[in-house]
Amino acid sequence: MITVFYDDRCRLCTREIAFYQKLSSPEVLVWAGISSSAKKLAFYQVATVDALMLLHAIDSKGRIHIGVDAFILLWRHLPWFKWLGIVASIPGIYHALGMSYKVFAHYRFARLPHCQLVLRDNKIGKKK
Repeated sequence: MITVFYDDRCRLCTREIAFYQKLSSPEVLVWAGISSSAKKLAFYQVATVDALMLLHAIDSKGRIHIGVDAFILLWRHLPWFKWLGIVASIPGIYHALGMSYKVFAHYRFARLPHCQLVLRDNKIGKKK
């Protein structure tokens, strides 16, 4: 079983995940909205701010996959997307996808008010 943590307060993210959910099997993929998964994130020692920044997935062995690695794990378990997981793993493509995704993720994160609130709260909590 794979658990995918996604930003359930982001319209773009929820649309993308809804598409994947239609293709996926509930026996293989579990979808965890970040806004209601604080305990699960804490169990895996994933900070909410990090989960909001980049897609996180936990594989069946409890290993954490982040960013493009999480997408590759996800795609390899979806019909019609398995080939994308294979292609995305090719070294040059993997690197380009990783850089592109991080640029997009930072852009998205910086423009969503709920992400900025979590970031601010995280900074305040570290000062104490």
